[in-house]
This record gives sequence, structure tokens and C-alpha cells, in this order.
Amino acid sequence: MGIQIEFNPDLALRKHETAGRLEHECLPKVLEVGKIYRFLKKGQRNYWLEGEIPLLETKGNQKLSRPLASIKILEATHFKVKEKTYTRGLYEIKEIYNINNPRIHFEGMNKI
Repeated sequence: MGIQIEFNPDLALRKHETAGRLEHECLPKVLEVGKIYRFLKKGQRNYWLEGEIPLLETKGNQKLSRPLASIKILEATHFKVKEKTYTRGLYEIKEIYNINNPRIHFEGMNKI
């Protein structure tokens, strides 16, 4: 038996108010630069805390949008509820992107 852990180079959340999802599993209704938001993900996940990463929208099954914003993860904590592991934390919006603009904002882990 091994340790199941996922390393995420981005934070991917569901569309605002997705049915069957908790508030913090979803994107906020409005993104504001400088504002701090909460997130919740199933599983034990590790995020890069030393710099900015992209905030994406997920439809599930690794179907991800282009970056919506650049964020900094401020805190990530693992915890268990009824033998299921979760990761919760805080992130701050550093920059918001126009997803219709083809400009590239990240190249791998590097913000451009």
C-alpha cells in the first residue's frame, strides 16, 4: 500500500454554483485582484507555495480551461472526513486574464 498524493501545477475549480458541489469547490462568482478566496479539493494534493500558479475552470476528467487568473496559494491543509482525504486552503488573486485573448500567461510553471 502506497501513499496517494497528487502534485498540482495549477488550481482547477468548478464553475460557480455547480450542482452537487460545495461553494469552495467552485470558482467565486466574481474574481477580484488582491482578494483572498477559499478552496476545497478531494484528495491529498500538493501545490507550489513559492510563486504564482494559474487558476483554471474544470469540467471534470481533466477538461480544463485556459488560465482565468494568476494566483498565489497562501495555505493548503490536508484533513480527513469519514476516511476520505481532502485539501483545503486559501489563494489570493494576483492578476485576472481575458480568456478570449490568445496571449500566453504561463509556460509550464513559469509566469510570463
